[in-house]
Amino acid sequence: MMIKVEAIVREEVFEDVKEALNAIDVNGITVSQVMGCGAQRGYKKRVRGTEVDVMMQPKIKFEIVVSSEEWEKATIDAIQKAAFTGEVGDGKIFSYEIRTATKIRTRESGADALN
Repeated sequence: MMIKVEAIVREEVFEDVKEALNAIDVNGITVSQVMGCGAQRGYKKRVRGTEVDVMMQPKIKFEIVVSSEEWEKATIDAIQKAAFTGEVGDGKIFSYEIRTATKIRTRESGADALN
């Protein structure tokens, strides 16, 4: 079974999460800069003398595919510990099953494609 773990975290914890994943030997990480809002509901700022609601917050999205439920748990635990600040807006972690994966260069499939 292959599992995709997606984590959306604060920008300022990027290096901490990256190091935590490296420490448990997780590789094959994709990172994107994203915008979103949750319980934070944004903030207000003044632009040219007018107060503006800024709903979308900059975040970092990690995408990792792992080969077992044990790796899923270890990956989620590492991200959660590294990204935790205790404040609203720490982020979310999602996981779901992947039906197939294929390495383009070698045509390996399944868990073999992850290495």
